[in-house]
Amino acid sequence: MQRSTYVVIMAGGIGSRFWPVSRTDYPKQFLDILGTGETLIQQTFRRFERLAPLENIYVVTSTDYTGIVEKQLPLLPKENILSETDRKNTAPCVAYASFRILQKDSNASIIVAPADHLILDQQEFEAVCNKGLQFIETCDALLTIGIKPSYANTGYGYIQFNKETEKDGVHPVITFTEKPDAQRAAKFVSSGEYLWNSGIFMWKARSIINSIEKYLGDLYQLFKEKENWLGTSFERLMITDIYAVCENVSIDVGVMEKANNVYIIPASFRWSDLGTWNSAWENMGKDVRNNAVAGNGVLVIDTTQCVVHASNEKLVVLQGLHNYIVVDTKDVLLICQKEKEQDIKQYVTEVKKLKGERYLYSVNDNVKPAAAVVERVY
Repeated sequence: MQRSTYVVIMAGGIGSRFWPVSRTDYPKQFLDILGTGETLIQQTFRRFERLAPLENIYVVTSTDYTGIVEKQLPLLPKENILSETDRKNTAPCVAYASFRILQKDSNASIIVAPADHLILDQQEFEAVCNKGLQFIETCDALLTIGIKPSYANTGYGYIQFNKETEKDGVHPVITFTEKPDAQRAAKFVSSGEYLWNSGIFMWKARSIINSIEKYLGDLYQLFKEKENWLGTSFERLMITDIYAVCENVSIDVGVMEKANNVYIIPASFRWSDLGTWNSAWENMGKDVRNNAVAGNGVLVIDTTQCVVHASNEKLVVLQGLHNYIVVDTKDVLLICQKEKEQDIKQYVTEVKKLKGERYLYSVNDNVKPAAAVVERVY
């Protein structure tokens, strides 16, 4: 563990594809989606405790979620919770945290990671991160972790890398492709030249700020003009002003796809972005008929390949279903074919249009962690 290693956990998303469990006021990163006994952000925080001192771990989240972060991560210093006053994607988030960290440590190395991803091999993950941290000490690089694809997933971004050029297990990046169709994804996987985009980055604070200056000049100027306000009583006003006018853009599109010093480390640890209910099903324990069940009151009869999420207090009986998502909360019941899960975000939009915002916000039952997976087969 190095004193100049910092971690930025991005925790501002609303997780609409995990509706109706994930709601606008209590999204998936603060839920125990998989029934492990820990929420996703708690797992992520624990994952990085061995890589950086506690005082060097930062969480960037919406102002609306600051209280949730404080409650779920009591060891995190409160001053390390950076509150965004608007949702403007990941580039402003990265800029905010990087300026804040650089102010504290001019030699800072930063790992940036989403709060809601699943990583199952902690030892290999740490080894990859340590390799990456060593690499960025020796060159001015923007580094990302790429996951070796196990199948042609159309829900992930892909990164093409130069297999022939390598230094200490790190390769130059050639291209980025966002969520290809099935045919292109299959071609990418068979070529051996593409990795899944994990959304986990490593860089020196100075390197990413210089890149933001080069490729997102307006965003850079907004922070540079008021950087002396960081860490003072004026910081909240500064962020409010910046987020009111800054561009809504991801760090991938705004910087990574444009820069010429982007590198990637291929990794093979088990990883999922947990972006959908199907990805949750893939990573949950299953019964002999491949049902993944969270909820003590669930009975499945002649049912296969389903993911079921329900409260412990309600009896839910399923019969004759195949390949379905069934999510039962106090005020919403969702029954959806797994192959249609990408449409759930659209369903939420339709619910808002027809029923207002009532069902976009949680009631008490929705924020309870899921029960542990229990096998029930009839």
